[in-house]
Amino acid sequence: MPLTPRTGAHQPRLRTTRPHPRPRGRRLAAGLVASAAALCLLGASAPPAPLGIGDRLFPHLGNPGYDVASYHLDFTYTGSNSKPLQAVTTIRAVTTSDLDRLNLDFAHGTVQSVDVDGRPAAFTRAGEDLVVTPETPLSAGTWTRITVRHTSDPVPAEHQDGGWVRTVDGLAMADQADAAHLVYPCNDHPSDKAMFTIRVTAPDAYTVVANGLPVARERAAGNTTWTYRVEHPMATELTQVSIGRSAVLHRTGPHGLPIRDVVPAKDRKALEPWLAKTPDQIAWLESKVGRFPFETYGVLMAQASTGFELETQTLSLFEKDLFTEPAYPKWYIESIMVHELSHQWFGDSVSPRSWSDVWLNEGHATWYEELYAQEKAKRPMEKRMKAAYSASDAWRAAGGPPAAPKLPTPGQKISIFRPSVYDGAALVLYALRQEIGTHAFERLERLWVADHEDGTASTADFEQLASDLTGRDLSGFFKAWLYGAKTPPMPGHPDWKTAPAPKRPTR
Repeated sequence: MPLTPRTGAHQPRLRTTRPHPRPRGRRLAAGLVASAAALCLLGASAPPAPLGIGDRLFPHLGNPGYDVASYHLDFTYTGSNSKPLQAVTTIRAVTTSDLDRLNLDFAHGTVQSVDVDGRPAAFTRAGEDLVVTPETPLSAGTWTRITVRHTSDPVPAEHQDGGWVRTVDGLAMADQADAAHLVYPCNDHPSDKAMFTIRVTAPDAYTVVANGLPVARERAAGNTTWTYRVEHPMATELTQVSIGRSAVLHRTGPHGLPIRDVVPAKDRKALEPWLAKTPDQIAWLESKVGRFPFETYGVLMAQASTGFELETQTLSLFEKDLFTEPAYPKWYIESIMVHELSHQWFGDSVSPRSWSDVWLNEGHATWYEELYAQEKAKRPMEKRMKAAYSASDAWRAAGGPPAAPKLPTPGQKISIFRPSVYDGAALVLYALRQEIGTHAFERLERLWVADHEDGTASTADFEQLASDLTGRDLSGFFKAWLYGAKTPPMPGHPDWKTAPAPKRPTR
């Protein structure tokens, strides 16, 4: 997910930017929940407080005591993207602890009422949490249904990044890393993936597209209600809803995969040549890592100035101007399309267990972006890797090593998306391929996405799989490359050197 303004196209692109069984690997990491375990038994007499599952980068994201199975999101859009939407969020969850009350992440809207299992519940705010006290305490191991009636405000609040994105003719969403709870109440951490149904009512002149496949469309009194449902578990940060005067273009991808793209209606003819590239890009990635992991895919080209693209599940978000302004060469734009497409495997199907594992998302997406540019546009990966190696020590000093990024800058939560987790993390994968050989590396990539499909996985899981596959203890290699303050020597390239980190200015 690129979340900083694009750099020059000829330099390394430094971005900051039917129910299924319970998915393999879907669990909260012990390291996350250990610090939160003591908070699961919430006495009614204790003052409400923001909780979290102990994520090192976002300590108040997620909540202990329950595991969400599904969300039903219901929004009503009036036709103005500067007025709050009326919304109802229904959460189906199983409790993992006895709870006198429970916390939801929700920070940008007015809560009108909360029901728990059909009965009114008390509620209050604590930081960016909505604290709910049900009429009757909840016992561990029971199913519960939480219904919150609220508004969802598309106008951003001060010091709150992401959530709704206002476009020229409507709205889209950009919820990574911690902004889904600016749109709807949720357990806003990728370790708790769930099924989603999204229902949006809008005036007839608007088209609505959301994650997954359409299941219903109903018209009444000048409005249309659109309903979409995902067929695979999804992290909250990957939610997407597009509301606009849009055209939806349909085509077929490999093995009959339905592809739908969403573009401004007036631009459909100009954008069609770019959209037509997606089926071949999917086929190319399938040849590298295996079958596409979801029920559909498509590109959402939004009329908005964001400075980033985003891999929302089954419907990746792009700025329309990336494709219509002559700022970047064709090969570069195509490689960025592949970057976001790669995330459908790396980050969406296999989601990070904690936000410190984000290098697994961005490093792999950058890797396949570079590999595509090498194979399709004769842009040598080794040249970009050598340039990244030169800059790597400076990136580590500024943002931390790939698997231990520094905390986000105050007031800029998305600042965890630094060069170290993009080109710096792709450099780790290049070093790994040099270390274990191309054949073993390619097997590792396929096994990784197959073993953790529809689940979550950690850096430790990747290290273990690589060691098991090669029959070698690679812990020393990973410790140096993922956590070291300095970049280790590159296997096979003893001549590669890192540039000195810039000195801090003094007065």
